[in-house]
Amino acid sequence: MPPRLILASTSPYRRTLLARLGVEFTATAPRCDEETLKGTMGALPPQALAEALAEAKARSLLPEAHADVVIGSDQLVEIDGRILGKPGSAARAQEQLGSMSGREHHLVTAMVILHAGRIWRHTDSARLTMRRLDPWAIERYVARDKPLDCAGAYKLEAGGVALFSAIACDDHSAITGLPLLAVTRILAEIGFAVP
Repeated sequence: MPPRLILASTSPYRRTLLARLGVEFTATAPRCDEETLKGTMGALPPQALAEALAEAKARSLLPEAHADVVIGSDQLVEIDGRILGKPGSAARAQEQLGSMSGREHHLVTAMVILHAGRIWRHTDSARLTMRRLDPWAIERYVARDKPLDCAGAYKLEAGGVALFSAIACDDHSAITGLPLLAVTRILAEIGFAVP
């Protein structure tokens, strides 16, 4: 019998993605302050920052997880070396979308799985090109999808798909918050019966 699976996240997007695999799991809030960690790791390049945050989230649950499997994940948007996180407000969402309008950016999704002293790491970097959007289109979109809790201020799985002219990535589920292709491979290696 495989160990218990713990998702170190309260994200409804990650919970929905992991549930697609048909494995039982518990979603638990990480026991670390992400904003404080970002402040101490701010000099890291975007991919390294996402990877460090994903690992910190997973490790924060290890003391109570014992022999369980813990998944941590983090996601950020990078444009011109600048990191865009969750906007938190409609005004900031509109500002973020305006800065990406007509341009290409990267959406970095890092994932770490910890189990029995082992660590698996996986990072996806999607390249997305946003259509040129006028301020009114941006305002309408933000009012419709309310992407205030999404890195980059868009929900590709909802109306946000209409904001883009091109998307290049290896795993579309990573864009929503958890790279299921890698998660499936690793969980099967650990012994989970993933269809």
